[in-house]
Amino acid sequence: MRLPTLYLSHGAPPLADDQLWTGQLAAWSKDLPKPKAILMVSAHWEEAPLTVSATTTVPLVYDFWGFPQRYYEVRYAAPGAPQLANRVRQLLGPQVHDAPERGLDHGAYVPLVEMYPDADVPVLQMSMPTLDPEQLMEIGRKLAPLRDEGVLIIGSGFFTHNLAAMRSAGTPTWSSEFDEWGHHALDAGDVDALLDFEHKAPAGRLAHPRTEHFAPLFVTLGAAEDELTTQRTVIDGFWHGLAKRSIQIG
Repeated sequence: MRLPTLYLSHGAPPLADDQLWTGQLAAWSKDLPKPKAILMVSAHWEEAPLTVSATTTVPLVYDFWGFPQRYYEVRYAAPGAPQLANRVRQLLGPQVHDAPERGLDHGAYVPLVEMYPDADVPVLQMSMPTLDPEQLMEIGRKLAPLRDEGVLIIGSGFFTHNLAAMRSAGTPTWSSEFDEWGHHALDAGDVDALLDFEHKAPAGRLAHPRTEHFAPLFVTLGAAEDELTTQRTVIDGFWHGLAKRSIQIG
């Protein structure tokens, strides 16, 4: 069975305290066929050349600061995915590097704790070697055969990501306008506009002062390019002013 591809807004560690959002993620995973393995592309791992994470014991990377101690005590003992790592190398070529000590960062494990709490699905994380949308689309295209092999490809970022929003009351106009624009562009399958989001979207530079949280979307789009008409939003709304729009294709 061909699996869909996902792009989700992953939240910070306090996502675990938001009962609405955790419930939405849990319900989403229940509606999906159970994957044989998960390939995560997180906003929090930029490394070139493209690199794959640990494939035996899979540690967690607590890549955040200033939070209460309980957030650093979260555990997620997912099995490694050495076979998936081999397939990624086959599909992407010999330039793929290995980081055998590198675990899952919070862009990977925070949503997976909610979606697959039993930690019984092998997980591999893959770095983004670039933030260039077209290059990430091409990586997604090359990874597309994994969908027919039971692999769930997840791009994990945040649909708007300017932490200035968290210092404001309510939702900033730039966040809501970008979210509305992105919603319509996705529904219309307007990939050209999405690829040039920094210039085409209202407040594109405000919504993403750096683009690493939007970038995983392009791996998701590339891996399901032939099924973009099936794209749908599964989660929307805002969290501390940031758009948590999350989509499924296929």
